[in-house]
Amino acid sequence: MAFACSDLSLAAELRLFTEEYRPLSFTENGELTGMAVEVVEQLLQRADVPGHIELVPWTRGYYQVQKERGLALFPVSRTARREKLFKWVGPIAVSRTGVYTKRDSGLKLRNLDDLDRQGITAVPKQWYTYEYLSDKGLKGLYAVPTPEHVVRMFKYGRISVLVSNDMVLDGLLAEQGMSRHDVELQFHILDSYTYIAFSPDTSPELLKHLQATLSEINRDGTLERIHREWFAKPYLVPPAQP
Repeated sequence: MAFACSDLSLAAELRLFTEEYRPLSFTENGELTGMAVEVVEQLLQRADVPGHIELVPWTRGYYQVQKERGLALFPVSRTARREKLFKWVGPIAVSRTGVYTKRDSGLKLRNLDDLDRQGITAVPKQWYTYEYLSDKGLKGLYAVPTPEHVVRMFKYGRISVLVSNDMVLDGLLAEQGMSRHDVELQFHILDSYTYIAFSPDTSPELLKHLQATLSEINRDGTLERIHREWFAKPYLVPPAQP
């Protein structure tokens, strides 16, 4: 029996959006897979909530979820600027965002002032890193459509730094024929908590049910098992984390 709720709008199947963002969500042999995809599928199954995951461009999903009922977007970093735009279930992961250079660059960057002085910093528009660096007043900030654009610019020397979180760094580099051996971490910017973001008018009953189910998946070790399928170490918060 599916999750029962007095809100009749929940009779329809949830539509959940995600983007091509290896290894969290991506297509392989025509199938949608990835760590975050597996977590969301497990969550829906365990909660007995009908839902369908669709691959869409990040910007489209980001705006559509804010305006239409019965939608969700993942993975989304929860930030102060986004707090009131969505309703939240999570976290499903926590990662660190850092500033990287090519290993032979000779650059030594230790803080945001150093980052600003080195030149252009390219970051996908609407990403939490773009919001964070914009709020910090970074003058050389340059918005691009996708993280793939950033890594290509980095590979071919159009930019000197790569801003990335550690969960996805290996996948982004591999797509351009690079590896973590080719880059050097200069400094960490921030920790980011990854959530599922729901439409603002999503039923509080549904959100509470999904959050309780996710907590159960964390406590019983399922979340860690899924993480270890994709990463050498799990990017998890403790089960007691609210």
